[in-house]
Amino acid sequence: MATITAATSRIGIQCNFEPLKHHNFNSCIKFSLSIPSISSPNFSFHKLSLHTMPANSFRANASSAIDAPSEELEASSRGGIGANDMLIVGPGVLGRLVAERWREEYPGCQIFGQTMTTDHHDELIKMGISPSSRETKFTSKFPYVIYCAPPSRTEDYPGDVRDAALKWSGEGSFLFTSSSAPYDCSDNGSIDEDGPIVPIGRSPRTDILLKAEEVVLEFGGCVVRLAGTLDIRPDHILNLIHYEDAASLSVTILKKRVRSRIFLGCDNHPLSRQELMDLVNKSGKFEKKFEGFTGTSGPLGKKLNNSKTRAELGWEPKYPSFAQFLGVSD
Repeated sequence: MATITAATSRIGIQCNFEPLKHHNFNSCIKFSLSIPSISSPNFSFHKLSLHTMPANSFRANASSAIDAPSEELEASSRGGIGANDMLIVGPGVLGRLVAERWREEYPGCQIFGQTMTTDHHDELIKMGISPSSRETKFTSKFPYVIYCAPPSRTEDYPGDVRDAALKWSGEGSFLFTSSSAPYDCSDNGSIDEDGPIVPIGRSPRTDILLKAEEVVLEFGGCVVRLAGTLDIRPDHILNLIHYEDAASLSVTILKKRVRSRIFLGCDNHPLSRQELMDLVNKSGKFEKKFEGFTGTSGPLGKKLNNSKTRAELGWEPKYPSFAQFLGVSD
């Protein structure tokens, strides 16, 4: 399985294209291809290979955040928090890829993962990520913090982001992975890092993100707005970024240690939904074929361009376009 993503409210349009498995499209779309709903999909295209690390590579004084959420934790195996240690708030697909890349850059570092539930703590431990909960109190602050959790599971998203910022030492970097939703464009027009922003009060969805971003910038942290969209009409423009590229971009920003900046993450090859599905059909990689869309109304999208981000950071994606990823011509 492989993953390409376009953020919904966070990382979002992630669609799983898995031959011989059956998923459901939203009822407004007529299909015969096995992929999940466009409105809340899970775009999956690369084989996720997160190497297993020793479970004892990270330790804490408390036995776990599950048993003792109020206990103070500290990295006893290294005598405290090290200069390259990291806290990942929301260690899902993106967070785990960031952990993998960070480990490659700093082999001796400790990585902690803060979760809303304990459902995946065993998985994190096997990957060498020390799990904790939001209530866990650490004895030291972290030089590197990245916030990857979506707003869907909390009533106070900006407040949660502030709590994460308070766990940052002010050294290293603090990065918030946002969405491109705040860019004010719905006519398939072009937008770059400096594009106009949706005014506060117009949309509850963008209000939450903008207020969270404001918290991050106040603390001196950085924001990366990752490509994303919703809606279902076939001419609606999609902006994509591969999960691995989203992770490598995040790590690049963290390593730069810049302050109070907003960056943009996308592949610079926007596609309409129809163009995307035409490429899927053209690839011949799936037994079933997508037949067509039935939705014709709703807002259009935006064409994102992050050339400024690339130039400033010296970053380029591993997967420059969806077509190239599939191995077909545009």
